Amino acid sequence: MALRARALYDFNSENPGEITVKENEIVTLYSEQDIEGWLEGTNSRGQRGLLPASYVEVLRNDCVSSFNNNSSRCASIPTGGFDSSCKVQNQEPYNNAPASSFTDYPGLPQQQPGTPASDDDWDDDWDDNSSVADEPGVVGGDYRNYEGTGPSTYSISTSSMPRGAQQAKSSATVSRNLNRFSTFVKSGGEAFVLGEASGFVKDGDKICVVMGQYGPEWQENPYPFNCTIDDPTKQTKFKGMKSYISYKLTPTHTQSQVNRRYKHFDWLYARLVEKFPVISVPHIPEKQATGRFEEDFISKRRRGLIWWMNHMTSHPVLAKCDVFQHFLTCPSTDEKIWKQGKRKAEKDEMVGANFFLTISTPAAPLDLQDVESRIDGFKAFTKKMDDSVIQVNATLSEFARKQIAGFKKEYQRVGQSFKYLSQAFELDQQPYSVGLNQAIAYTGVAFEVIGDYFVEQPKQDLDPVMDLLALYQGHLTNYPDIIHVQKGALTKVKESQKHVEEGKMESQQADGIRERCNIISFATLAEIQHFHQIRVRDFKAQMQHCLQQQISFFQKITGKLEEALQKYNNA
Repeated sequence: MALRARALYDFNSENPGEITVKENEIVTLYSEQDIEGWLEGTNSRGQRGLLPASYVEVLRNDCVSSFNNNSSRCASIPTGGFDSSCKVQNQEPYNNAPASSFTDYPGLPQQQPGTPASDDDWDDDWDDNSSVADEPGVVGGDYRNYEGTGPSTYSISTSSMPRGAQQAKSSATVSRNLNRFSTFVKSGGEAFVLGEASGFVKDGDKICVVMGQYGPEWQENPYPFNCTIDDPTKQTKFKGMKSYISYKLTPTHTQSQVNRRYKHFDWLYARLVEKFPVISVPHIPEKQATGRFEEDFISKRRRGLIWWMNHMTSHPVLAKCDVFQHFLTCPSTDEKIWKQGKRKAEKDEMVGANFFLTISTPAAPLDLQDVESRIDGFKAFTKKMDDSVIQVNATLSEFARKQIAGFKKEYQRVGQSFKYLSQAFELDQQPYSVGLNQAIAYTGVAFEVIGDYFVEQPKQDLDPVMDLLALYQGHLTNYPDIIHVQKGALTKVKESQKHVEEGKMESQQADGIRERCNIISFATLAEIQHFHQIRVRDFKAQMQHCLQQQISFFQKITGKLEEALQKYNNA
């Protein structure tokens, strides 16, 4: 059933991608999930585009037909959610409530409109959207961007208001990004740089950037740890009607084993992507609709999750964040503790623009011109690395395919030809040729065995390299957005400097923009430094492993050929 809404006010589109609606007009929405205060829908004339979320109210079930039959009745009802009888469910405008999670990120679960979340089954509740109201008048228990609602008071960000509701905050302001889907806007970078972020930062939320030997870097985790992922086993529930694979996770800092499913990793990934706009959260292995219980697929997924976990525990910020620690330490059978941690993570206020408030930087500011140069250099580096990773991955995939199929077939053909030769020699019935015949036959067997060696070898050397490349391909797809956030901040600094020169802005206001850009720059350079450090570590170790396996492989082949050679000494 289509999601319908009624326009509360007239709205005339002024930018590409927007649509015009009239008061009391019925529009069709594609989702209740607003993006920076805007919804996507179709008006009564069939035009599709964006309209302000605060200009419409969602109509529930038979409220649409009731409105059509008696528009004056619906027009008199306060804005808010409706049940099937058009009764008011709460007094706060539903569409003004910000979502507790942003749905543009891959893997982020979405709840169907009007379907309350359920906590009846903690195992199935890992990835619900928790959009049921936990407090009166607040959708999803999310207090961000509300004024006078909930335990704390926050100011409303003008970036999420429709144009008609915006008020000038000063005589001259830095321009906003008209593209509301820009990473700079979605990440909260724009709101933070313009000084609109506000929130209380607890000591435990602080993230420190320090100056290292090669520039800004994240402060090291004083309590490093690792986590193993073992024993993937098939489990069932609902009397065998539903099956899934469970993995055993054992963090070294607790030594307490917990069981997690792929959907749990997927939920965690979505929370981390939402929380850390300038940190590259490694991608988890991709979903697969079929073959999920095949041994090869389970093995490959486990290897991917091991790489993912290694990068998570190696990151000074990600490893310490509350949601990751909750994922690692919450007992698999403790439903109450899990729900508490889950709700806390989904109501985290230190996301988006507020995330940047948590960053503590060195006192000395960065040279933004130098920052821009370094960012441009890293951008060129990631582009070149991405191209080379794709090429290497394609080459190794083809090489592995040839080993598994082509090489084995060729060695089998050679081995069989030697066997045929041996069978021909046996027809001579000469007693002194028996040893030679047996040696040739063994040579044929040796070549067939070597063919089998080639089939198994990619699992030892090529597959691990390709697993590493897959992980880094995920990192490399993250960095354009991270760079875009920093570039957007630099652009705002340049705009503010121009306004100061033209006498349109106070230097104090421009200094604030520059200081906040400095924070984003410190965080971005720290993340780049971490990427280079783990890249050198990972590729050095993996290339060493690959070459060691290749050496062992050819030594094994040499050993088999030497065995065949010894047969001729006794012939």
